[in-house]
Amino acid sequence: MAAVQHNNNDKAKSDEHVIVIQELNKWYGEFQALHNISLDVKAGERIVLCGPSGSGKSTLIRCINQLEVPEQGSIRIYGVDIMTAAPQEQKNVLREVGMVFQHFNLFPHMTVMQNCILAPMTVQGLTKEKAKERAIKYLSKVGIEAHSEKYPSQLSGGQQQRVAIARALCMEPKVMLFDEPTSALDPEMVGEVLDVIVKLAETGMTMLCVTHEMGFAREVSERVLFLENGKILEDTTPDKFFSNPDNQRAKDFLAKIKH
Repeated sequence: MAAVQHNNNDKAKSDEHVIVIQELNKWYGEFQALHNISLDVKAGERIVLCGPSGSGKSTLIRCINQLEVPEQGSIRIYGVDIMTAAPQEQKNVLREVGMVFQHFNLFPHMTVMQNCILAPMTVQGLTKEKAKERAIKYLSKVGIEAHSEKYPSQLSGGQQQRVAIARALCMEPKVMLFDEPTSALDPEMVGEVLDVIVKLAETGMTMLCVTHEMGFAREVSERVLFLENGKILEDTTPDKFFSNPDNQRAKDFLAKIKH
């Protein structure tokens, strides 16, 4: 996997805060999944979230696009607090945020093309012709355009996940969230999906990715967050994190990964 090339606009973009999270708390019944999370994400940043299972990584990114609704705190996306905004204002700003799940979530009764054009047509009002043009563009970007008339069941897991990435890109979001995008794949299919994400990172898109793939995390990220028990224990560069993290729990986690 080739290292990500830095976009020439990174420096120019770096002052804009795309996402600002302050003192976020989330409970499931009596279990507190997130504890006073505060996080600033700048335009063009590539952030990897890692940590043991159940540490709150997926919950955090699902709160960003309101698939989970936290009980306390604030989440501002492009200056709009999505927890207090009017429904239409919230909907408008969340259109800028795409998400790829670990289990593809493609509509099984629709072809690849139909999966990709549905949201641009229904949400953004594109004509079928324009939506297809856009779909071909992004299916080509992930190397799956030859399969546009197939159904998900006719594709491998890696191909289905690349379609899911293309489908998210068809909404032309400014931010992409990845929730363990390779965890449901057979080992031999992991590389093809990670390569697509690496190429996407090279475009300068703002990305937050939950992953257990530490080699990928080292290559693609500019910043690594280590979570445990719903808290961010480490927020640093990949070089620092993988060579000498400050937190002992992060050191223990990496030691287990390496052996």
